[in-house]
Amino acid sequence: MRIPLLVRRVGSLLALILLAACRIESAAPSGGAAVAQASAPSGEVWVYTSMYRHVLDALEPLLKERLPGVQVHWYQAGSEKVASRLEAERAAGAVRADVLVTSDPFLYERLAKEGAFLRYASVNALRIPRTLVDLDARYAAVRLSTMVLVHRVGAGEAPKSFAALVDGSWKGRVAIGDPLTSGTAFTWAVFLHARRGEAYFAGLREKGAVVAGGNAAVLQKVESGEVDAGVLLLENALAAKVKGSPIKVVWPEDGAVVIPGPVGLFASTRNPVAAKALVDVLLSPEGQRIIVEKGDMHAVDPRLSGPRGEPGVEGLLGRAQAWTPELLEQGLLHGGDIKEAFSRAFAR
Repeated sequence: MRIPLLVRRVGSLLALILLAACRIESAAPSGGAAVAQASAPSGEVWVYTSMYRHVLDALEPLLKERLPGVQVHWYQAGSEKVASRLEAERAAGAVRADVLVTSDPFLYERLAKEGAFLRYASVNALRIPRTLVDLDARYAAVRLSTMVLVHRVGAGEAPKSFAALVDGSWKGRVAIGDPLTSGTAFTWAVFLHARRGEAYFAGLREKGAVVAGGNAAVLQKVESGEVDAGVLLLENALAAKVKGSPIKVVWPEDGAVVIPGPVGLFASTRNPVAAKALVDVLLSPEGQRIIVEKGDMHAVDPRLSGPRGEPGVEGLLGRAQAWTPELLEQGLLHGGDIKEAFSRAFAR
């Protein structure tokens, strides 16, 4: 089984199908001209998300077409900032968000354990590989980001794996994100810590890895020639290549790190009908296509190809390191320890 990331218990797809069959509000699965519901969605919906602004802009016309009576408000920021705002609102007992769409699987698992999510199985979720769906219908992946290697063209031979970054051949020539401030870099760090332990962080430090902050900073350092290679989100690399960036994508032999971006509905939502309808649109073929074409991310719909000619979701999962329940628990329960280990390594 690949990436058993959102699967917490042994269950079958039948459980998800039964949940979907019992729901009241649902969207036409093939994405018809309008959302067919017993009660037409209306009113306001607040979405807290880390999706790129240009992707949200591309989704707007589709949402207006499918949900003409719904006014969608976005709070858009990085996953870490979204989480901070959400925690502050939860502490105050006044969560404004109806829907959460970020790229922090650990946050979703914690919120699910705390009972923060409303269970909902969209008809369109039935197509998603079951390893990317919580079988209790608390959340499901809506998009997939992927940490890969990038290498500047003409800078010698490219690294072939994440392990190669500490073998001595890349001393002072590689940039990585900072797991203390970047959510995607943190997820990557959890994977490498689980596989190689704290020694991997120490090895990066000893071999002169440059901690560059977020993905944009990593890309800039590779493009400028300050370093020759970096650990970067695939979507950032593909977008940069279209603009003429002198980099190439390297799929690590020890497996890319796929970071699901789930969607969840808050149990506190004041407008569950419209919130559910919005989830249906995001998971519709048209919504998924926008995520691929405008966001350079992988859709979770297996019928769609990946961005810029890359394989679709099934091919992606075959190139990725496997998520396990144990790894998810590590990030959830010991994330602070992992960050501390990283800080210790680079403070030497």
